[in-house]
Amino acid sequence: MKIEIRDYEPSDFGQIMDVWHETQLGGAQRGDTQEIIEQSIAMGGRLIVAVESQKEIVGTSWMTFDGRRIHLHHIGVKPSHQRNGIGSMLTQFSLKHAKETGYQIKLEVHKENLAAISIYKQLGFKYLGDYDVYIVRDVSSVPY
Repeated sequence: MKIEIRDYEPSDFGQIMDVWHETQLGGAQRGDTQEIIEQSIAMGGRLIVAVESQKEIVGTSWMTFDGRRIHLHHIGVKPSHQRNGIGSMLTQFSLKHAKETGYQIKLEVHKENLAAISIYKQLGFKYLGDYDVYIVRDVSSVPY
């Protein structure tokens, strides 16, 4: 199976949503819209996709930039294509991008995702510490 890693194109959005749905990484309920993706790219982020020889997008890595570091998220590979090295390819490509920019790269991973944790450790990521992560998805619910 030949895999190509390339940058996001607007016409990829539907297939990306399919990958994120199958991997439970994202979707509209999490604020992952085409507008947000393209806005994050315009602000210095990058979204790369793994494309199978039949032009099917089978994996993604989304890098956002906050002016200080690159945040790596939505690294996922369709279950039908997992355990073929695609996740490692996406992560390596993302690390190369970070190295070229000179910025730190940070990610969050579910503590039970042992396969991903193993890949990240092999690629040089270090455990940051005992942090709990909190989020407000619906800012209209903020009382201020």
